[in-house]
Amino acid sequence: MKVLITGGAGYIGSTICSVLIDSGHTPIILDSFVTGRREFVKDRIYFEGDIADHSLLVKILKDHPDIECCIHCAARIIIPESVENPNLYYTENVVKSIALFNSLNLLGINKIIFSSTAALYKTIESFMVTEESDLSPLSPYGKTKLCMEMVLEDFCNANYFHGISLRYFNPIGADIKMRTGPFIPDPSHLLGKLVNTALGINPVFYITGTDWPTRDGSAIRDYIHVWDLARAHVLAVEKFDNAFKGDEDKYCTINLGSGTGVTVNEFVEAFINVNGKDIVVENAKRRPGDVAGAYTNCDKANELLGWATEYTIEDGIRDALHWADKKRIKVLGY
Repeated sequence: MKVLITGGAGYIGSTICSVLIDSGHTPIILDSFVTGRREFVKDRIYFEGDIADHSLLVKILKDHPDIECCIHCAARIIIPESVENPNLYYTENVVKSIALFNSLNLLGINKIIFSSTAALYKTIESFMVTEESDLSPLSPYGKTKLCMEMVLEDFCNANYFHGISLRYFNPIGADIKMRTGPFIPDPSHLLGKLVNTALGINPVFYITGTDWPTRDGSAIRDYIHVWDLARAHVLAVEKFDNAFKGDEDKYCTINLGSGTGVTVNEFVEAFINVNGKDIVVENAKRRPGDVAGAYTNCDKANELLGWATEYTIEDGIRDALHWADKKRIKVLGY
């Protein structure tokens, strides 16, 4: 099966492409390379350009008329950056995605898998959420993702598409065959900052927020190996129709996480154990847009897609360190 994947040169998108290829499918990549990596599309079919470029979409479908669905990963994703520059996020994540959806509708692509986020959920006392839990995104990034979920749902209800929104929790690790991995020089996410601290790039790892209402005061998250996350997309492609219960059912949301809540303090401890060397850790104030966090019940993903995680947090940490080593960066104490 041929699958159009926007943002297929990014960290998550490229891993999805790897799983598609390993599963016998053909990803057709569309990426602007503003943040994506050219080395991640080596020996893969790709088109360079903007998702809002209708003429480019026409060319892609002319060259590959047998594309059956679209996985839409292209987006800006840095929460602090979204707070500082919301205009960029609403333009890139909302305006251009609407243009993409309009083009796909006109070109006859009617199956959409949308990369969404767990940053939509309102913080609740138990921290465990389901797809039916209340939504209240706090950052412009989260709000743009919710906006696009609403757009996709409305387009589906208007008979443009059938759509699945996959709400990601926190991806970690790298392609298990080390073809692709995280690449942001100054990452804002937890594991990237820990790796940079282990490398000596950052002298200190800061735990941002120690007064959250969690078991140890640090924020709680649900960490998922990026390979498991990518596998869920391939299952969504292969079992797409399973997500819809009847003719009137055209849109659904599915959470993707490990189903286990892990605090930042607990994650740091796991990282030190895997890496085998202490790092300097200090407490700091919360960042703009930070939330206490959540983890998810994964029953729906299991029921509709037959999906469950196969890799642990330790596997994700180990693969992130292997990826850093592959890039010929000496990991201190590794």
